[in-house]
Amino acid sequence: MTAPLHVPPGPRPGRAPLEDPVRRPAPLPSLTGLRFIAAALVFFFHSSFFEPLTNPFADRGLAEGFQWLFSKAGWMGVSFFFVLSGFVLTWSSRRDDTVTGFWRRRLLKIFPNHIAMWALAMLLFAGAATPLTAWLPNLFLVHSWFPQHDIYISVNAPSWSLCSELLFYLLFPFLIGPVRRIRTERLWGWAGAMVAGMVALEFAVDLLVPAQPRTPEGFPISSLQFWLGYNFPPGRLFEFVLGMLLARLVLAGRFPRVPLAGALALTVGGYALALNVPFLYGFTVATIVPVGVLVCAVATADMRGERTLLSGRVMRWLGEVSFGFYLAQYVVLYYGRTYVLHDRTYGLVGGVLELLVLLLVTLALGWLLMVCVERPVMRRWARPRGRRRPLEPNAVPADPGRAR
Repeated sequence: MTAPLHVPPGPRPGRAPLEDPVRRPAPLPSLTGLRFIAAALVFFFHSSFFEPLTNPFADRGLAEGFQWLFSKAGWMGVSFFFVLSGFVLTWSSRRDDTVTGFWRRRLLKIFPNHIAMWALAMLLFAGAATPLTAWLPNLFLVHSWFPQHDIYISVNAPSWSLCSELLFYLLFPFLIGPVRRIRTERLWGWAGAMVAGMVALEFAVDLLVPAQPRTPEGFPISSLQFWLGYNFPPGRLFEFVLGMLLARLVLAGRFPRVPLAGALALTVGGYALALNVPFLYGFTVATIVPVGVLVCAVATADMRGERTLLSGRVMRWLGEVSFGFYLAQYVVLYYGRTYVLHDRTYGLVGGVLELLVLLLVTLALGWLLMVCVERPVMRRWARPRGRRRPLEPNAVPADPGRAR
């Protein structure tokens, strides 16, 4: 069960209340549990690759079926995380927070884990094959701003998404005020504009960017199309801002109550659509509405205090470990398959057992990152020191529904 909602003290003078001035946003344990499901989707996506060979199945038909089944799982998982980032940051934002305090917490959240896995990847395999021009941008999380494939997919490959997250965190203090001031009845229109922006981006990339040469992974698009349609950080802002708008809709009670089973069915339908649309539109466009509905449905269930399968102690723990799990999974898969197992392949039972072992190793490494890196760093340096500039320096109207 979630903690009950409670009545906080009245707002300080000059500070506007949340959507509901009487209640603070509820905790979101089910969304925490759902984070692990998304991270696991990315794990199985990477484990299905033929180049590099992380697919464990010897039978070609079985291997190709496994790859097809999870061929869009990574795209959907990352899109979920980007929407969730905007949603949770807006949901939990405090009007007495400061820009520097917010930035400090977010940088401490991502950089220590990233640097730890960057160092491990460089030590185990990437250092011998990665030039300075690739590993240095990767270290500072700016590599997704470069269109060269060997730079934006380098060292620990999943770290590319942290470049987008870093952009989100840098911009959030300047986005939260305008998003709060959108009139409540206009939120749906703005949310639709974010989805339309995603469609327009993929259409422009499809129409205007050359489709050759193909990506090294064998995807049916060029490396430049892949970069612009998927990796380039500004293009992912649509999902982040959509998450912010959805949080406001839920807080304002304007999102319809959708049963979790219905949201899950819609998500499965969106995934099936992604498997059948042209490649570029399978990145985010086919699944963005189901992902948004799922996030809101789960958050609404948490807000109502409903018990779900995602809110139990085990799922919450897995969700807390999910960030480390996400960063560790490619290193475990690539190093384990290439250097430990020497690209051996197996039958159905052997392949499933190998995947299970690699998943458990990844989970253990993710847990170590959480307890040995993330938590100690946050405990030591996340607390604010002294008074800083407020996150939203100008007072906003008390009734967001009446603001422009």
